Amino acid sequence: MRIGITGATGFIGGHLAGLALETGHEVIAYSRRPGSGLTQPKEAPHALPETKLDALVHLSGESLMGLWTQEKRERIWKSRVDFTAALVGHLATWQPENRPKVLVCASGAGFYGNSGDNPVDETSPRGEGFLADVCAGWEKAAMRAEALGMRVVLLRTGMVLGKNGGALPLLKRVFGLGLGGKLGSGAQWMAWIHVDDAVAIILKAIQTDTLRGPVNLCAPEAVTNAEFTTQLAAALKRPAFFHAPAFALKLLLRGMAEEMLLGGQRVIPRVATEMGYGFAYPTLSDTLRRVQGAALSLRWLTVVYCG
Repeated sequence: MRIGITGATGFIGGHLAGLALETGHEVIAYSRRPGSGLTQPKEAPHALPETKLDALVHLSGESLMGLWTQEKRERIWKSRVDFTAALVGHLATWQPENRPKVLVCASGAGFYGNSGDNPVDETSPRGEGFLADVCAGWEKAAMRAEALGMRVVLLRTGMVLGKNGGALPLLKRVFGLGLGGKLGSGAQWMAWIHVDDAVAIILKAIQTDTLRGPVNLCAPEAVTNAEFTTQLAAALKRPAFFHAPAFALKLLLRGMAEEMLLGGQRVIPRVATEMGYGFAYPTLSDTLRRVQGAALSLRWLTVVYCG
């Protein structure tokens, strides 16, 4: 298959490109320049040159980390919702025979809002909050591709773990400084997944013609923040005495702390399981012990410059 990827030189996109190449597929990596993905909202979707694709995986977007000022919120919305709507509009201008048969679009577990202790799967309704609004708008924009005859898959992704990127390197630095510890009460649930499982599910979703709609990109074992902290400290052999009170996080980070750090989702990967996917990293303790290996090589990646 010929698979196009926006954000292909990012963490998830790079691993997906590597897996696709290893399994005999051709990868077209869309980028503003070699070494970067389509992550800026000012990047026009029409910069993607028309070429025949079997699948398009859309992973790019403004980082959620940082203080959620009004300007930051606008960048997040534009880079996800507005950009995806424009991207689908651009695909409509392609010759029908060149359009991808499937559009796989990133979303997030934030779609469910703060679900408390209630388990949520792909049939659960959307939650409340800025992230839920962004994810719902993002998915709605992607679903417009169905009118063009494309199958659409929506990736509701949790925290992605891996040696060379994602959340783990930052967490290791924090724990290395002796600043590791639970956030707020520590009772909030954390949806997570190892990057190898994430990209394997994405590739399986591309190849499964009957699959459409949301897919929770999360491991089957959700854990609370307190449990995650304890297991990570044990894996790193570092203390986890530091405790970040909820009021301090809200004061410093405002909305970002409320939704990303103090809220959470107890997510069940029902669709991936029903699809027959067997997780290589089903439990957090095993995952944290086994995260190791050589750096990812992208030397065979074909990068299409979209400047």
